[in-house]
Amino acid sequence: MRYDREGFPIPPEFDLPDSTATAEVLPVSDPEAVRSRKRTGRAGWRKRLVVLAVLLGVVVPGLLGPQLLPTISAAVVNWSLEQAYACQAADNVAGAVDHLSRAISWHGDHPDLLCMRALVRLESRDPQGALEDARQAAVLAPLASQPLRIQAVVLVVLGEADDAVAAADRAAELAGDGAAAAVNHRAYIRGLVARDLDAALADIELVVASDDDAPPAFVDTHGFLLHLVGRHEEAIDQLNHAIAGMRAERQTFARRFGRSPSTAAAVRLREIDQALAVMYHHRSLACGAIGLSGQAEQDQQLAREKGFDPSRGIL
Repeated sequence: MRYDREGFPIPPEFDLPDSTATAEVLPVSDPEAVRSRKRTGRAGWRKRLVVLAVLLGVVVPGLLGPQLLPTISAAVVNWSLEQAYACQAADNVAGAVDHLSRAISWHGDHPDLLCMRALVRLESRDPQGALEDARQAAVLAPLASQPLRIQAVVLVVLGEADDAVAAADRAAELAGDGAAAAVNHRAYIRGLVARDLDAALADIELVVASDDDAPPAFVDTHGFLLHLVGRHEEAIDQLNHAIAGMRAERQTFARRFGRSPSTAAAVRLREIDQALAVMYHHRSLACGAIGLSGQAEQDQQLAREKGFDPSRGIL
């Protein structure tokens, strides 16, 4: 096998004549001979370019693809997650769904990714899509409580009260009775669908009583359930406490990360504002129930400004 001056092999069927021999046989003064040699050279280069294209387009990927694919896949997934966070921070939930869908298509179904997409699908007013994702996540992780907790919220939005309660109950069972977040979630779902309110109130009172510094979300659930059972003044006291706690949490977070370019920080601030929206809505209900119409209207306005929207799962 011979090689040309660029290092590429010259196939036997396209052997070029030796330049010295050519000089001896073909006189340079013959124009036709010069043109013939140029045509032969151009044809040879075209063939070599075809061979190079085949090497780069077929052979190299075939050899290196299996080694490079996991790295490429991980890069695409991570980039897609970053873009999804950025979309959420900008309240572009449709864009977040698209980026998460790309991440899933490259990574394959994964419970965490499916749960993330379920939440943004719900917020983009696609509860059926959210339910499909949450159910698939539960199939992949049958002992995890998060997929069932998401299912419960989606089922509330869809108006499936019995199934919502069943999903919340199962999630609490998987998490264990000592898991305060799961118990709080079960109590709140029952409140949203107005089922077993006395049992729900007993659950959340046990959780709050066991924690001297209960999270604002737990206190909010307590206040909401007190309102639902007709104890409106007590409800307002608890809801005032919850709102004050969440506002303090927001201020602390904003001081530390409010000017951070991190999209994760922006997403967290957005989540806090949505939690405040729900709390203001709850207090507006309790205030309205005892005739404090001015405060109720003010709280309703604040809830809307912060993003309260049951159709998007912010409820």
